[in-house]
Parts: sequence; structure tokens; C-alpha cells
Amino acid sequence: MTAATDNPPAAARMPAGQLRGILLMLTSGVSNQVGAATAALGFPALGPAGVVAIRQAVAAAVMLAVVRPPFRTFTRRQWLPILALAAIYATMNLTLYTAVDRIGLGLAVTLEFLGPLAVALATSRRRVDLVCALIAGAAVFVLMRPQPSTDYLGILFGLIAACCWAAYILLNRTLANRLPSAQGAAAAAAVSAVAYLPVGCWILIHHTPAPKYLAYAAAAGLLASAVPYLLDMLTLRLVPTTFFGLFMSINPLLAALAGWLLLDQRLGLLEWAAITAVITANATSALTPRRPQPTTA
Repeated sequence: MTAATDNPPAAARMPAGQLRGILLMLTSGVSNQVGAATAALGFPALGPAGVVAIRQAVAAAVMLAVVRPPFRTFTRRQWLPILALAAIYATMNLTLYTAVDRIGLGLAVTLEFLGPLAVALATSRRRVDLVCALIAGAAVFVLMRPQPSTDYLGILFGLIAACCWAAYILLNRTLANRLPSAQGAAAAAAVSAVAYLPVGCWILIHHTPAPKYLAYAAAAGLLASAVPYLLDMLTLRLVPTTFFGLFMSINPLLAALAGWLLLDQRLGLLEWAAITAVITANATSALTPRRPQPTTA
């Protein structure tokens, strides 16, 4: 009782900080998925590769302006994971957008979300996590069930994007130990943008797309990369990383809604059930208390 009355301001500030964090995470998720839907609007003229090229350039410009990594001081030990992360950026965005172009935004993001879910479950030995893995696997089976209209290549691209997201998480852990702040991520974004520069130039020269398609791709760079990146940095100062990871599970739902509202991509009941199953698996795994690890003297 005494401790509660001695420090009322701290107790009062906590709910407000959590509420701000939730609003920031929701804004980040909506921005990310609206950005992905906006990118899809540029596919008819630019294709997924052209949209990714412009998106990477815009995202790199914003991240470099905010972070300003000191490229000249990087060591070989720091450059290796930066180059690996740049390759992951390039592959993840291209495979995701190709999947979006073929199977729709909601299903593509649901498949991609299996990457971080797999990372979370891979190191666990709890029975509840095994059940969550089985639920997610059943959801993938529903999405991949054989039908005359099943686009297996689109599903494959979505699963490759999932593998890239898992590698992205692991590489970011390595970079966090070798570079301060977000210097590694900003440097990797710049390298990825340079790698896509020939693709962007070739498309602009040979296709001369209308300005609105270039605007779609540029907006995707802001909404799907720069804005979520900045908001996530602010969010992680307000909420625990576990809660942040749990809230990420809303992204497949937001993607399905964005695809429905902005792209008129409608899903059937089984697809909605599969998306719900993946979200439930992640939420269950994150919310179930973990046993404390034994300590030694």
C-alpha cells in the first residue's frame, strides 16, 4: 500500500504509455498493409520488380536521412551481415510482391507471417507451442489445398518470403550485437537500393510508366517501409518486445482487409479461417506463460 501511494505518477504513466504504444503499433500495421496494397496498384505498369526498385530507393533515402550510418568506419565483421541483410531485403520484398500479384495480399502476408512464427516456435520445447505449430501447419494446408484455381507458384513465393522474414529476424539479432541503433538496417537498405538501381532504370527507360504508377511505388516505400520503421522504433520504447511481437500477428488480418477494401480481393470462408488460425497460433504461443528457467548457484 505504501509503495503504491509513494509513487503515483509512475503508476499513472504506465497505462498512458501502453495506450500510445498500442496506437503506434496499430498505425504501423495499417500503414504497412495499405502500403502493400498501394504497391499492388503499380504492378500493371511496373511489375513487382519495378515497384520493389522504387520502394527500396525511397525507403533507403528516408532511413539514411534518419539514421546516417558511418559507412567508412564499418569493419569486415560488420559488413558481412549488412550485405546478407541487403540480400534478404531484396529477395523478401520481391517474393512477397510477386506472391501478392498472384494470390492476393491477405494470403501472401499470411504465408509470409509464418517466418517469424517459425522462429518463435523453433526454439521452444513446450507442448502448447507444438500445438500452435500444428495449427499453423493446418492453416497452410488449407491455403495450399489442391484446386483448379490454386496458384502453387504464388504460394511458393509467399513461403520464400516467410523464410526471408525468418532470416531477417536472425540477422537483425546479429547486427544488434555488432552495430549500435539501426545503422545496420539503414546500411542494408542502401545496399539493396543500389542493387535494384539497374532494374529501376531499365523499367523507366523501356516502359515509361505513367506518373501515377511511380507515385504508387514511391508511396509504398513510405507507407510499407519508412513509416513502420520509424513508428516501430518509438513503439519499442513504450511496450515490451514480447507484446510487440504478439501484436504483429494482426498483420495478416490487416492485409486481408486492405486487399478487400483497396484491391477488391475477396476471400472465402476457408481462407478467412486459415488467417484466423495463424493469428490464433501466434497469440496463444505468446500469451501462454513460460516456466522460469532453473538457476544455478
